[in-house]
Parts: sequence; C-alpha cells; structure tokens
Amino acid sequence: MSEITLPAKSTRKDQTYRLQRWLGNALWYTVLIILMATVILPFIWMISTSLKGVNEVFAYPPTWIPQVLHWENYVEVWQEAPFARYFLNSTIVAVVVTIGQLISCSLAAFAFARMNFKGKNFMFILFLSTTMISTQVTLVPSYLVLKQLDWLDTYQGLIVPFIANAFGVFMIRQAFIAIPHELEEAAKLDGCGRLRFLWQIMIPLTRPMLASQALFAFMGNWNSYLWPLIVTNRDDMRTLQIGLRYFVGSEGSTQWGVFMAAAVLVSVPVILIYFLVQKTFVESLASTGLKDV
Repeated sequence: MSEITLPAKSTRKDQTYRLQRWLGNALWYTVLIILMATVILPFIWMISTSLKGVNEVFAYPPTWIPQVLHWENYVEVWQEAPFARYFLNSTIVAVVVTIGQLISCSLAAFAFARMNFKGKNFMFILFLSTTMISTQVTLVPSYLVLKQLDWLDTYQGLIVPFIANAFGVFMIRQAFIAIPHELEEAAKLDGCGRLRFLWQIMIPLTRPMLASQALFAFMGNWNSYLWPLIVTNRDDMRTLQIGLRYFVGSEGSTQWGVFMAAAVLVSVPVILIYFLVQKTFVESLASTGLKDV
C-alpha cells in the first residue's frame, strides 16, 4: 500500500500559521508580563521598605531583600499614633457606606428598570447627570449642610453623604434591565411581590454587578482623604488615610520604614476585599445560568 503524503504547499501554510500564532501569543504574554511587573513591583518594594532600617532605605545600590528584617516597624505604627482608632473608623465608614449603597442603589435601580411612573426617564437622566459634577464643587455646600445639622466630627458626616451613588444606580439598573420580563410575570402569577422578587430573583441573578459595585464603594471610601480631612477635627474621628500623614515629618525626618509599614497595613483590607469579590464574581457567573447568553 502506498503512503499518503500531504502537499508541501499545505504543510508550509500550516507551519506559517503556527509560527504566526506562536508569535502572537508570545507578544501578548510579553505585554501582560510587563503590565504585571508595573503593578506588582511597586507593591513589593513597599513591603521590602517596610522591613528595612533607616540606613538601608536609601542605600545604593538598592536592595530588594533587607539584610535584617525590622519587624518592629509594624509595632511602631501602632505605638506612634492611634492607628487602631483610625483603622476602626475607616472600617466602620467603608463597610456601612458599602452596605448602604448596595441597598439604596438596588432599590433605585429596580424602580428605574422595572416600574412605570410619570417622568421616569426625565428623573433618571437628571439623576445620572449628577455624575458629571465634580466632587470638589460640592464640598463647600455639603460642609455647610453638615454644619447646620451639627454632624461635623461624627460618623453621620462621614457616611450619610455617600449612601446614594448615581453611578451605582446606573450600573445595577443596566443589570436589572437585562433580566427577562418573563421571570417577573411568572413570579407575579405565583403571588410574589416586588420586594420579594427583587430579593429572591433579581439580586441573585445580578450578583456580579453588585459585587463590582461593592468593590468600588469600599475602595472609594477606604481611600477617601479630602472629605474626612474637611469634616473631622478630632483625632478619634480621623480615618486611616489622614492617619498616614502623621508618619510624614519635615524634610529628612520621615521614618520611611514605619511609613511603608503603615501603608502596607492600609492596603491589606482592600486586597482581601478584592479577592473576596473576585471569587464571588466567578461563582456568580457559574451559578446564574446566564453566562452563555
């Protein structure tokens, strides 16, 4: 029996295609590695500096691994400033605002997506237009309102102005609109009310969007600096971002090891929340049954 051989022209085309595909993959992986290094290396340097002594911070050539690990830098963070109090304040503000935004944005998004009332579209456009107003423009009016309410140096002043978020309403509304109306009609036939439909059907099906909104809300309030600086004067109401300023002294007197240790402690909760939300996002895509739609 004679052997069957492929034409040489077809073989060369396959080799050229494989080479082009390999070069394309190599290019993408190279770009991804460069971007990953751009993001990760500063964080690694921050951790490395947090474990260095004063003489090693500005040593030349710079070293990534300290010769002696100065764990006492992390102890000094808690001793030199009321860092525990700052941590508690930031946690309370970020968690309460995140929960408040999820509740208020979900209710408002449900109204704009599923309910019919007079002037709905106009109200939504007017509400969404507030996202184009810079935060700095509203600082003075917001401060005057809080002063009249006697909410300066209080948790209310740090939390209440951020309970509602127009961008969050827009994001969740878009997710609600994508849910088929047949589900709502079937739920109504079974005697399901609007709030029950929202809680038992809409919320589980839009968990990826809610997880993203929770991440944005938590990070935005955890990293907030300007607003807490304006509405708080007492040390017991300061947040972590303002507390970091205590570790920056005059020229040449900043303890960079202690400062970087404080920065690491501030960054850890955000990283943990990110990985928690990422896991929820992947699980939600697998459980909704809509990932192929």
